[in-house]
Amino acid sequence: MDRYTRAQDGFDRIVAALAPERWDDPSACVDWSARDVLGHVVWGQELVRHQATGQQFASRVGAPGAPNPGQLIGADPLGTWRAARAAADAVLTPAALARVVSTRAFGELPLEGFLVALTTDFLAHTWDIGHPAGLEVRLDPDLVPGCFAWSRQFDMRLPGGIGPELTPAPDADEQTRFLAYLGRDASALVA
Repeated sequence: MDRYTRAQDGFDRIVAALAPERWDDPSACVDWSARDVLGHVVWGQELVRHQATGQQFASRVGAPGAPNPGQLIGADPLGTWRAARAAADAVLTPAALARVVSTRAFGELPLEGFLVALTTDFLAHTWDIGHPAGLEVRLDPDLVPGCFAWSRQFDMRLPGGIGPELTPAPDADEQTRFLAYLGRDASALVA
C-alpha cells in the first residue's frame, strides 16, 4: 500500500499543478487529452472501489483504449480525482486487499497484486499528463525500478495498452528507460 499511495501522491501533485486551460490539451497517450487520461484514472479508482467491496463493475467508459474517458471529469478535475481516490482508498482494508479479483489482463489475483499494476499505471499517467504540459515530472525514484520490472514481466502491448518500446539514449537514466519501455519519448516536450 505504501508504494501505491506514493504513486497516487505523485500523480496528485501533477493534477494539482496542471493549469485549468491545459486539461483539453493532448496528453502523451495517443488520442487522449489530459482530461481523458484523468478520466481513465478516475475510472480505475471506481474499479478498485468495486473490487474491494465485491461489487460488480461493468463500465468500460474509462477502460484502456476507450474513446473519450474525459467525460467522467466534470468542471473540477482535481476535485473529481481526489473524491474518486478517497472513495477507493477508504475501502482498501486488509480483508479487501486479500480479496481475489478477476481482471481482463492478469486473470485472478488478490486485489493487492492488482494495485501493483496500478502503481505502474500511476507513474506512466503522471508523465502522460505533466510532461506535455511542460511540467517537470520526476517520478519517485524508489518506485521506478519495481514498476519497470513489473512492466517487463507483464507485456501490455495490446490495443489500448502501452505503445511500442522506444530506444533511449545509451546514457539515459532509469526514469527515461522506463518511460521508453512504455513507449513514451522522455526527450520530447510539447509545451
